[in-house]
Amino acid sequence: MIKKTLYFGNPAYLNVQDKQLKVTYPKEEKPKSSVPIEDIGVLILDHPRITMTSTVLKLLLANNAAVISCNDQHLPDGLFLPLDKHHTQTENFRIQLSASLPLKKQLWAQTIKAKIYNQMKVLEWYGYPFVRLKNLVHKVKSGDPDNIEGQASAYYWSNILDGTRRHRYGEPPNHLLNYGYAILRAIVARGLVSSGMLPTIGIHHRNKYNAYCLADDIMEPYRPFVDDLVLRMEWPESSFINEITKQQKKQLLNIPIIDVSIDKNLMPLMIGVSRTTASLFACFDSQRKKILYPVIYE
Repeated sequence: MIKKTLYFGNPAYLNVQDKQLKVTYPKEEKPKSSVPIEDIGVLILDHPRITMTSTVLKLLLANNAAVISCNDQHLPDGLFLPLDKHHTQTENFRIQLSASLPLKKQLWAQTIKAKIYNQMKVLEWYGYPFVRLKNLVHKVKSGDPDNIEGQASAYYWSNILDGTRRHRYGEPPNHLLNYGYAILRAIVARGLVSSGMLPTIGIHHRNKYNAYCLADDIMEPYRPFVDDLVLRMEWPESSFINEITKQQKKQLLNIPIIDVSIDKNLMPLMIGVSRTTASLFACFDSQRKKILYPVIYE
């Protein structure tokens, strides 16, 4: 079953009744609503006057939902995930933590190849020169010591954004990319927890201040799917306009249900992420040698 992504951008009171998330709005003209807790995959809280009971959080975590909080600029800045959602979690942690450095380097090379390939497909789809990325894919070595990822990204963004710099605090459409990546990150972190792994311990990213290093690793090949969604949207040309409209948020909230292709089978992105994270653990556990990553436009 495809889990729902719920967004709350107005004052609301959230509680639980009969395993249903009950939503009450202060304004009388807005009717109450309810959603089965088990149907929720991601919950986004984007207003300071949203109140929720502890039971809501408890049941959301029990059903492996990710809860995202937003800052004053309406950008996701916090993520709440369950700590215990796998029946052999302690053993899985041990297996993950004992992964050898050569294995991590091989897995990172696979990840970068998948990312660059998808970036290449995006360039090709939109009519930009793509041969350079096609050549770079084959130059990625174990651990990517030559930083082929960086070379590919520089070329990719210089074409896709038509001279606009890709930067977290850059001009539009960077604000849309940031929002989309934050949702994607939450989906990947949720998938990692579901597969019994620690999203903190990465195969490449290792910033001591980053609680989601592994999520940041594994989401890389999925980023071009967000890029494609943003490229299909309209955004203001002025660098001073960085506000995300309701229509844009509505489009970005469709990220979990974007079609992705894995092994030539189409599936919603959230399902695809689950397959990817399960295959990652299988690699850690010596059950397989390759991570299952999606291919865009297949």
